Amino acid sequence: MAGPQELVSIPALLRRNAVQFAKAPAYREKEFGIWQVWTWAEAAEEIRAIALGFMALGLKRGDYVAVVGRNRPALYWSMVAAQMCGAIPVPLYQDAVADEMAYVLDHCGATFVICGDQEQVDKIIEVQDRIHHIEQVVYVDKRGMRKYDHSRMNWLDDVVAEGRAAHWRFDAELDERIAELDYESTCVMLYTSGTTGKPKGVVLSNRNIIETSKNSAEFDKLRPSDEILAYLPMAWVGDFIFSVGQAMWTGFCVNCPESPTTMMNDLREIGPTYFFAPPRVFEGQLTNVMIRMEDAGRIKKALFRHYMKVARKVGPAILDGKPVSVGDRLAYFIGDKIIYGPLKNTLGFSRVRVGYTAGEAIGPEIFDFYRSLGINLKQLYGQTEASVFITQQPDGQVRSDTVGVPSPGVELKIADNGEVFYRGPGTFVEYYKNPESTASTKDAEGWVATGDAGFFEEATGHLRIIDRAKDVGKMADGRLFAPKYVENKLKFYPSILEAVVFGNGRDRCTAFVNIDLNAVGNWAERNNIAYSSYQELAANPAVYAMIRGHVEEVNASVAADPMLSGCQIHRFLILHKELDADDGEMTRTRKVRRKVIEDKYQDLIAALYDGRTSIYTETEVTYEDGRKGAIRATLRIEDAATTGPAQRMAAE
Repeated sequence: MAGPQELVSIPALLRRNAVQFAKAPAYREKEFGIWQVWTWAEAAEEIRAIALGFMALGLKRGDYVAVVGRNRPALYWSMVAAQMCGAIPVPLYQDAVADEMAYVLDHCGATFVICGDQEQVDKIIEVQDRIHHIEQVVYVDKRGMRKYDHSRMNWLDDVVAEGRAAHWRFDAELDERIAELDYESTCVMLYTSGTTGKPKGVVLSNRNIIETSKNSAEFDKLRPSDEILAYLPMAWVGDFIFSVGQAMWTGFCVNCPESPTTMMNDLREIGPTYFFAPPRVFEGQLTNVMIRMEDAGRIKKALFRHYMKVARKVGPAILDGKPVSVGDRLAYFIGDKIIYGPLKNTLGFSRVRVGYTAGEAIGPEIFDFYRSLGINLKQLYGQTEASVFITQQPDGQVRSDTVGVPSPGVELKIADNGEVFYRGPGTFVEYYKNPESTASTKDAEGWVATGDAGFFEEATGHLRIIDRAKDVGKMADGRLFAPKYVENKLKFYPSILEAVVFGNGRDRCTAFVNIDLNAVGNWAERNNIAYSSYQELAANPAVYAMIRGHVEEVNASVAADPMLSGCQIHRFLILHKELDADDGEMTRTRKVRRKVIEDKYQDLIAALYDGRTSIYTETEVTYEDGRKGAIRATLRIEDAATTGPAQRMAAE
């Protein structure tokens, strides 16, 4: 068995797991409705065969291997196989359009591209007239691929077969390449979401990934018997650390759903014990719960409301092991039997021992809802450049308004301007081919600027993040402006999918709202409101009245915070289209690109502030096939009542 000093690469961890956990499940994949399972010994054999096949195709040390597709064991194996060959895996977002992929492929100089299916292969073919260094394209799913030019294209199964057949030629060299890997070798290169510009290639070493995986796994007492569901984009650092780093360190099982459309069913079938989701997933699940409850009968609805009130009152305290009266415990026990338990089972969370959310700030109401059900949901704060973990919430110290304490081995400090800085074992090596950005982000002592504004609570030592440092500003009267704080409160409502708040340097705040078509469409059906499109539903006066009610409730909540009471929303409009990554308005990880929106919709923003009650606009959109079009609409602009000091100032 390998000692800790020898576990200096992902392939080394795989070798250990193939011996120590040989017969334990390592990967599951649902295909054609059936779960297929590979043990650690079987997975190690498959990965080695892929690596030998890559070498037979000519993969060299230092080459970059792009990987694109949905979460599948074969794609995770391809990343580890590339590492074995001394190459560097570069996962891409599978929903990226060809032009976005072209930038990353060109920037990293990829020589091999591993594709999940025909759709991804087509994107690579589309850009090959611009990208001339791609030597081999390998695909996992061969459906639709028969008539393609296979002179530089291969089915992964054929690559594996070639690797097994040619192992006598390459075994010794492969072992030599694996032995060359050490803590400082590059483990993976992951591209940032590009919120403010072109994505940057973040170089992460084996030290970054393994030390972070080890520390975070020990923090939450992860074990080989744990199960996770791998469904988030493989290009995102969170998926890599959970599905590769922690899985390899801990030896737990990675489960890959059949497709995005079956993810929720597959989640229920697996019942993971360790689960991660960005806020949008939890928001979407809560929306579905609320929609179902609106359709429920009168008695069921009354029981749900009653016991959710009990859950909000004592659920988090029971979860944290704090004192709760016998009467409240009994009420919660009954609620768990008839409401919380069945609901958790429906959501797929019955077995969750540790749950995390990160990527964006989650609305406190949404966070508290899940914890009130007895789900050990916690927040972490992290970045690609940190190998995810900067802070974590210890059990028993979980709150909705902080992101916890520094992760093991991580140091934090707050600059004079309020920006958060960190350094630790997960701190990235560099931005690829970008020494200027590397130097401006990470100083000579290893301190990294997060770009986020925050502060430590004196009593607890927990970190509170206010907003992105560049987004935090001042109102015209000097009061604090923190848009994300308000946006998250708005998104608690199932009817609101997205919100963008404006107000920096201005005398008041205004907002764009995206309605959730599923939730609002269901509500419209129940209220006999006819509509034929998102645009028509978004413009309906009854929908505006409902959204205005939500905005005013949020205003009342914001007014209770003296520091942020100036962020109440005075006027709003409902956008005629959903904000879309294909239109450049959001990143692939669903983060709003504020500058893009401010430039693209400056006519709408101007109307929010100049007193108009409506505005005609034309907006260019990108369809799924890449074609461009335009949407034309006349948007209503409505006022919302404010509370407290903001209300008095408006009156003045």
